[in-house]
Amino acid sequence: MNIDIKKMTAVEKLKTMELLWDDICHNMTNFTSPDWHGDILKERENQYQQGHEEFQDWAKAKKDIWNSVS
Repeated sequence: MNIDIKKMTAVEKLKTMELLWDDICHNMTNFTSPDWHGDILKERENQYQQGHEEFQDWAKAKKDIWNSVS
């Protein structure tokens, strides 16, 4: 399969990424995140604990992302 990513709009790219991640989450039972991902999560948790980060609702975050590219 060949996809010309350069011809895709930002919205098309985001929709494609969302479909891919949804498929990975539901169909790849043996999928594990790479070690670097855990390191980033630990760093962000430390930043949160120190009051430098705050949580945002995922639905709102996705909406904000869509609004910024459409």
